[in-house]
Amino acid sequence: MCDNCSCGTNATQDTEPIKLDTAPIETVYGVEGMTCGHCASSVSDQLAKLDGVVSVDVEVSSGSVTVRSTSPLDRETVRGAVDEAGYQLAGA
Repeated sequence: MCDNCSCGTNATQDTEPIKLDTAPIETVYGVEGMTCGHCASSVSDQLAKLDGVVSVDVEVSSGSVTVRSTSPLDRETVRGAVDEAGYQLAGA
């Protein structure tokens, strides 16, 4: 269960590692409005659906999301995924 709210969601997520031939590109984004593990899962799930994304790490306390991908991601594509999760990409 979330520590910061009463949404009742278990925010743990099991993923299988993806093997890459080259090191992934790591990009950090700010996301506004996240307050709990459920928020983090929602954002992570939407970003993980984007083509080329190999991993997503969300830090609710700092409002940051680290995305590792096989190629550069278009900021508007990332913004759309974050919007779909119900949050806003910082620095709009």
